[in-house]
Parts: sequence; structure tokens; C-alpha cells
Amino acid sequence: MNYSRFITTVSAARKASPIRLLTELMQKSPPSLISLAGGAPNPNVFPFKRATVAIGHGTAIEIGEDLMKRALQYSASAGIPELLSWLKDFQRNLHNPPTANYSPEQGQMEVCVTTGSQEGLCKVFEMLINPGDNILLDAPTYSGTLAALRPLGCNIINVPSDQHGIIPKALKEILSTWSSEDVKNRSHHLPKFLYTIPNGCNPTGNSLTTERKKEIYQLARKYDFLIIEDDPYYFLQFEKPWAPTFLSMDVDGRVIRTDSFSKILSSGLRIGFLTGPKPLIDRVVLHIQVSTMHTSTFTQIMISQLLQQWGEKGFLEHIDRVVEFYRTQRDAMLIAADRWLKGLAEWYPPAAGMFLWIKIKGISDTQQLIMEKALQKEVLLVPGGAFNINSSEPSSYVRASFSLSSPAQMDLAFKRLADLIKEAL
Repeated sequence: MNYSRFITTVSAARKASPIRLLTELMQKSPPSLISLAGGAPNPNVFPFKRATVAIGHGTAIEIGEDLMKRALQYSASAGIPELLSWLKDFQRNLHNPPTANYSPEQGQMEVCVTTGSQEGLCKVFEMLINPGDNILLDAPTYSGTLAALRPLGCNIINVPSDQHGIIPKALKEILSTWSSEDVKNRSHHLPKFLYTIPNGCNPTGNSLTTERKKEIYQLARKYDFLIIEDDPYYFLQFEKPWAPTFLSMDVDGRVIRTDSFSKILSSGLRIGFLTGPKPLIDRVVLHIQVSTMHTSTFTQIMISQLLQQWGEKGFLEHIDRVVEFYRTQRDAMLIAADRWLKGLAEWYPPAAGMFLWIKIKGISDTQQLIMEKALQKEVLLVPGGAFNINSSEPSSYVRASFSLSSPAQMDLAFKRLADLIKEAL
């Protein structure tokens, strides 16, 4: 693929930082090397000497003095080598991407570590979007994505969706605006990318079916746009087998995938990772070099030690335990919704994620209902308008999260919501 048409002038102008390259070179060098080049501080003056982190089931991660010195020091912008190696093997084994054995120019699969998947997303957007570019997404969608996109001045085209995600027929209709000549001539008006959250979408809980993904990928090939597969809830799918990913279908090297450990290991450690064609991931790494420089070495080592201790098998067993917890939570929320909201609202049981998307009957806009009256009833949800491309557009929906509340709290919350709706009607 020719990636040059996708990359902004700013991204194309980025060059490797000589100091960052030296840092990476030093880390690969033998101990006999005497370096007077680096600007790294001496770790012997740092006050932290060692750490033991207790893990569930009676095990622990030990970070001794030598490893602690490394954990507290600068590291490579793409991620520490052992974590990158583990993640690359994991992505190959889990998704079996066709691009894994391509040459770099063909769009060979590459991985980089990011400070949460949000950093990866923002840097991908800034790499791809010039003011006036057309991009496709299915709203309602994650408010953080919309907040990142709006200042970039792109034209956001909303693709209709239902409980099974993007509707390919609707996408095809939108794309028919562009002719085969536009595609042939690589018209700059062609959409740059399609952004979607394919599993347990925040806020709707929608999950794309395999058949729809295949249809969407073929449309991406026909109209030559990239797919940004933002998948933080991939590991929170309630039924197996897990849905095949766009990455697993990517014969062209046109998929950029974001993954996150936030929902399954820790949201505060801020570890995510990008997987995609090497020419594009390399651009993101150049941006990291001059912004955050790298994700925290300490948190990377902590995660890496855990993953090496567990292995893929142990990691996936942990995922199973996490999924079981959230499945139980989801079921408790559905029971509470059935008890109190029947006749007052509509919803679909989510197949993944942490959210229930509820349409309130007879209420055209939930903004005032939630932001003013709900607080008086001591119940809080998110008004649906927060997830629209235009946040001032009215929405009859609310988002309820089942991640933190107990079943008893969910029951009481929906009782209070039901009372609120009845008063408002």
C-alpha cells in the first residue's frame, strides 16, 4: 500500500530524535561499552531501591536492585524489548494477522507500547488528519474519541449502526457518493479512515458481527480507506469463541488496532499498545519520541514481569475470571432493568463491555433529566448526548455502567430512575 496519501504534512516531516536513537543503541550494547553520550541521570542517586508487588493467588513480582535501576531509567520510545516481544507473539497467536510475514514496505505488522490506548489513538489521529479531511465513524461513540477529533477540523461522517454495529448497507450508500474515478485518482476527498469500537462499544454495548466486518473490510479495500479498530473491550466478550478482528482479516495492511490493559490489569498503570502496518506505527513512535518520550519504564517492567510469569495461558485464564465477573455484573443490571424499567425504557443485552444503553420512552432529551433531576434522586447516569458528534443534539438515551456497583445498588439505582421517569412523563 502507498501510505503517503494518508499521512499529514506534520507527520511526514517528523525525523528520528538522535538522542532517543542513542538511548536505544546503548540499551542494546554490551556491558563493556563505555558511553559518554547519554544524558541519563545516574540511578544510584534515586531513592527507590527494590519492590515486591503481591499478585492474586499468592504469587509476587520481585523487582530487585538491578532491575529497579532499569525500571527508573529512560527506555526506548516504542516500548521495552521484552514487553514488545511478548506482545508481538501474543498478537500473532491470537489474531494470526496476514501482515505478520510481510515486508515493512508491504505493511508488515508492527507493535508499539503507548501510555494507555488513548495516547495511541490521539497520535494516530494527528498522524492522519488534515483540516477538511473526511472520516467515518458510527456515533454514538466514545466521548474521548470525539473530543480528540473535533479540534483537528475534520469532517466527521456518521455511519448508521444498530445493536450489531455498523450497518454495511448504510456504509455502502454513504461511500457511493465517491465515484470509481475518485478512487482511481486517489481524490483527497475520499474518507481517510473508518473508526469503530467493534466489541462492547462505549456507550451502546453494540458488537460487530463477523459477517459485517468482512463486508466493511471489502468496502475499505474498494474505497481505499484505513480502519481504526479501537478495541478496549475485546477481552470483555461474554461468549466464546471471540469474534474475529479486523486485524485478522487485514491482507492489505490497512488496519490500525488499539488494545488496552486498562479494563483487565489496571487502568491507572496506563499501558496500551498499537498494532498496525510498520510504516504507520513508525510515524507514531517518532511522535512519542518528542512528546511523552516513552511509556513509564516502571509500569512496563511490572506488566512484562507479570506476563512472563503467567505466560499466554495464565493471562487468558485471568481474562476468563475477569469476564465471569463482568458477565455476572451485566446479568444483575439486566435483572434490575427488567424489574423497574419495563414499559418505561428499551435496551439490548450487551454481548461485551461494561455498559447498558437505555432508551427512555417519552423523553426526547435526557440532558436535563439526568444533570439536574437525577442528582436530586441520588442516581447518576450519563446523558446520551455526550456521545453524539454534536453533543448539543438531543438524545433520549442514557448510559449505565455495571462495572462498580453491587447488584443491590443497581437495583436501587434503577428504582430511583424509574421514579424519575414517571415524574417526568
